[in-house]
Amino acid sequence: MNRRSKNYTAKADSWADLVVRHLRDSVVGTTLSAPLDSILSETIENSIHLAVFIEPYLTFVLDGKKTIDSRFSVNRHPPFEQVRKGDLLVLKQSSGPVCGVCRVSNAWYYRLDPKSWSEIERYAAALCMDDSEFWKKKRDASFATLIRLENVVRIPEIAVNKLDPRGWVVLKDAKQQRSLI
Repeated sequence: MNRRSKNYTAKADSWADLVVRHLRDSVVGTTLSAPLDSILSETIENSIHLAVFIEPYLTFVLDGKKTIDSRFSVNRHPPFEQVRKGDLLVLKQSSGPVCGVCRVSNAWYYRLDPKSWSEIERYAAALCMDDSEFWKKKRDASFATLIRLENVVRIPEIAVNKLDPRGWVVLKDAKQQRSLI
């Protein structure tokens, strides 16, 4: 952990609550401050998600080289049909800290077949696709979500005690909010 990292270990709050609180402090004065406030005050129906990235893809997102994220799975689970335009994405390094946030400008969902793969490959440059083993393994998936990213902001790093293996977590779900009303 470097000098800029914060390590929240309060027992009363979950790691997800701590991430959202840190996010609120970290985006003040950025283009994401107003959207975050609107989501948290429930004046708009958007969600906040945590996306875990391996390198080099996290750096590509933070540097603006990767402008579309992709999530592939054999089974149907988040973010498939759960992330949408206007949602916020908290960026976390695999086995590392939360270090960025961005906004979703568009999302596409695919039940994978040869035709959908040819459509996905049209976005190869924005996805930073290559011939690596990483991308070859994705061919076994049944579902895909592509997410166009905008307004990427680096934030002070925060170490979180997320121990489960999920690569995607819905931190604040607009659908759940509506069902409570």
